[in-house]
Amino acid sequence: MEWTEVNIYTTTPAIELLCSKLEDIGIKGFAIRDSEDFNEFLENKNGQWDYIDDDLMGLSECETCITVYLPDNNQGSDMLSAIRSMLAEVKSADADNAYGRLEAELSSIREEDWANNWKQYFKPISVGEKLVIKPSWEEYSGDGNRKILEIDPASSFGTGQHHTTRLCLELLEKSLSDGDRILDMGCGSGILSIGAMLLGAENAVAVDIDENAAATATENAEKNRIPSEKYITYFGNILSDEKLADRIDAKYDIITANIVADVLIAMKDYFVRYIRDNGILIVSGIITERMDEVIEAIESVGFEKTEVNTKEGWAAVKFIKN
Repeated sequence: MEWTEVNIYTTTPAIELLCSKLEDIGIKGFAIRDSEDFNEFLENKNGQWDYIDDDLMGLSECETCITVYLPDNNQGSDMLSAIRSMLAEVKSADADNAYGRLEAELSSIREEDWANNWKQYFKPISVGEKLVIKPSWEEYSGDGNRKILEIDPASSFGTGQHHTTRLCLELLEKSLSDGDRILDMGCGSGILSIGAMLLGAENAVAVDIDENAAATATENAEKNRIPSEKYITYFGNILSDEKLADRIDAKYDIITANIVADVLIAMKDYFVRYIRDNGILIVSGIITERMDEVIEAIESVGFEKTEVNTKEGWAAVKFIKN
């Protein structure tokens, strides 16, 4: 398998926070270059170090960088999108600019090449009992009883092949009733809310912190012939933008949120704000090690856990609002 190096530029105070959030995305290994750490080593090195290679001395003035390696396939594309959404979320909360530029850059490969290379791995897939997900560049002539959900993720999360997305769609299919109103928080490519519309929802509101994702979701809704008046997208962070929070202030039958554990926990009061009585909340993007923590936080605001789906270290959880 081919791998692509991704360099995340930040500052020393953000290293621990970002590494924790990268683990929540499913990235278990990374390398860190940090001038403060290296200069501290130079000042305190013991007698075992009498020579340091000149190439390493460049670390004394380097920009702090966390490096990760992503597979050159659709899963890697989803992970890169999740990284960029996470960085945007951290940046929006960093009013003092203490965490630096918070940008992710690919090494030794052009963005256009990355955007096209992984497409060869994105093939039509069946999800649940009613949907098949396909990219626009692939043909599908399979089960005529399934609804075709056509998705071009661009640089947004959501091809349907990541476990978190599939787990959400499976729960959504079993939970949806005709005429339901859907709120898709952290919509990415729009795959969850568009899937809901194809399965019988009446209308949907999709929100993402990444402007590119909101635009992509709108384009994907058009590809699936969903009327624009029934599918509304917003760009921004409801945790810090009360005007945006007010714009989407309504009561929804189903809320989906496929993000990461820390953001799900932070949004728990907004789930209450936007759900109708006995409404359904489906959350995912959770590594199983943090599943209990997320469940406890959401149950603390009046939700009842009714179903858990897990697969290969990832979890999706369904709740009912009491």
